[in-house]
Amino acid sequence: MLTDLLKNDLKVVFCGTAVGLESSKKKLYYANPTNKFWSILYRTQLTPTKFSPNEYQKLLNYGIGLTDLVKGWSRNDKDISKEQYDINRLNTVINKNKPAILCFNGKQAAKQYLNKKIIHYGLQKEKINTTKIFVAPSTSGAASGYWDERYWFELAKLVQSNK
Repeated sequence: MLTDLLKNDLKVVFCGTAVGLESSKKKLYYANPTNKFWSILYRTQLTPTKFSPNEYQKLLNYGIGLTDLVKGWSRNDKDISKEQYDINRLNTVINKNKPAILCFNGKQAAKQYLNKKIIHYGLQKEKINTTKIFVAPSTSGAASGYWDERYWFELAKLVQSNK
């Protein structure tokens, strides 16, 4: 599977549930062409250009990191068992790297992490030490019915205000 893209003091770390099948096969984050991740980063000006999946390591230059709540598996969210969510590992990497914001890319990972049945998009009241937690609509093509980019623009404003 994909290794985390992390370093200390990033502006934002995006956390997906698990690497998708296409990403697993290509060994690249957000590699499915129907995924909106790369285009929304550009449209919100979190990146200066629209990167392609094979350029994902450049995100560190813009204060952006990547991880997943489920490591070692490539599955659809509905096929993941509760035991596969590694909350302790995520806590460890966030506490070690201290990003300003942890953004869950979709509600499923956030529900598991926060142990809540209902999650609302946007900034959450919970934190990991000083790291703020934000939940954005999933960029997955499979979640297009829930897509609302205004939360991604809200996230971008929050990222910019944390400089």
